[in-house]
Amino acid sequence: MATERTRKRGQVIDAIRADVLSGVWPPGSRVPPGELAERYETSTTVIREALTRLAGENFLTIEPNRGFFVPALTEGGLRDITDARCLIEGRALELAIERGGVDWEGELIAAHHLLARTPRRTEDDPTHTSADWLAAHRAFHEKLIAACGVPSLCDFARQLTNATELFRRWSAPDPNARVRDVEKEHRDILDAVLTRDAKTAVALLQAHFQRTSEIVLHRAHQEDGAHQEDAARGA
Repeated sequence: MATERTRKRGQVIDAIRADVLSGVWPPGSRVPPGELAERYETSTTVIREALTRLAGENFLTIEPNRGFFVPALTEGGLRDITDARCLIEGRALELAIERGGVDWEGELIAAHHLLARTPRRTEDDPTHTSADWLAAHRAFHEKLIAACGVPSLCDFARQLTNATELFRRWSAPDPNARVRDVEKEHRDILDAVLTRDAKTAVALLQAHFQRTSEIVLHRAHQEDGAHQEDAARGA
């Protein structure tokens, strides 16, 4: 019974994450357990366990006496998270380059190869980043710092990644995201790592994060402008 419940909870976690990323519940909206229980044909107990797990991963937030919410995007909050990623993952990458061996290099090359060969967008949904690419992208970034030898740094980096995943997916239709040569950014980071040029690798990684943040904020400003125009026309 416990195994079946664990399996069901895992399926529900994956389903909720996918629905949030696809915009079923946009940033800032409440995620109602009762509605989710009907949607996924399971109990509210399983739903609350799943939501609590996602909140623990910083994918959702909990507001006392109000429930679970998709995180709302704020400029200050995103910049703070980005600064934290630059510091944490920058230091972790330095350590990985210092401590990582040939096996790590081979695994990193393999992770990059998979990422480079995975289409970022599909014909069925050309405006959004594909789930396969997102998974390969996450795997590449996790492998970049995997050899740092400090599990707490990797755990913190994963939490920060979770906190920004929704906004990266949400900003994908932005024109700047569509023309961005993110593949070259990844190749350049990999090349610097393989030549053990820690200073360049860290600088490229941090610029990579900052560029993503600016695209997300550009998209947010566009959305705010559109909403203001709609409100003005309605007035």
